[in-house]
Amino acid sequence: MSASLLYLVKRTELAVRARLEELLKPAGITALQYTALTVLERRDGISAAQLARDSFVTAQSMADMVRALERRGLIRREPNPGNRRERLILLAAPGRQLLAEYAGPARALEERMIADLTAEEADAFRRALVGAWRALS
Repeated sequence: MSASLLYLVKRTELAVRARLEELLKPAGITALQYTALTVLERRDGISAAQLARDSFVTAQSMADMVRALERRGLIRREPNPGNRRERLILLAAPGRQLLAEYAGPARALEERMIADLTAEEADAFRRALVGAWRALS
């Protein structure tokens, strides 16, 4: 009997996270912190709640992460002009620099993951993962 897709997806996720943790260790950030920074790179100036959702962590975990990233100067918080009680999270220049520094190594990790696939298979894999995510969201 072959392994279930759920098992295979989780096993792949854990392998990716472990390799990403190794890759990011010199930068002193975790894979989850890196994910949050990449979210801000795409959608700068969002709330902590939205950042938590887009980074796949709880609001409490994100609160701790925001404090750590802000202490490192990788992000900054500013008042939301549309809601005085809310603060928006923005990627700071050192955060952008860190992402630029690790863009190549992260891309190499992704390429390693799909090294045995043709370009067409890699595109199909990407579409399948997006479709699976949409079906469950």
